Amino acid sequence: MTTRPQIEFDEDVLLLEETVEPRSLVVYNDEVNTFAHVTKTLIDVCQHQPEQAEQCTLLIHYKGKCSVKNGSYEELEPLCTAIHDRGISADIS
Repeated sequence: MTTRPQIEFDEDVLLLEETVEPRSLVVYNDEVNTFAHVTKTLIDVCQHQPEQAEQCTLLIHYKGKCSVKNGSYEELEPLCTAIHDRGISADIS
């Protein structure tokens, strides 16, 4: 009876993680849009709770801008477009 030697393999597995730089969706103040419009936009587009949307709107008004959402560029780009479509100035930084 012939026995086969058992061969053991040690595999080193490298997991390549894609590093994504976190980005911010920033909304800017203007003299055109109302508090109510900006607040509703943040609720509708960014899925903010009403209190969070109101706080961001106050920061936008008094500080001139506010980071309203963080994520990858790919996640934030459609939100930025939707905010622009509502006549509000926004950018991804």
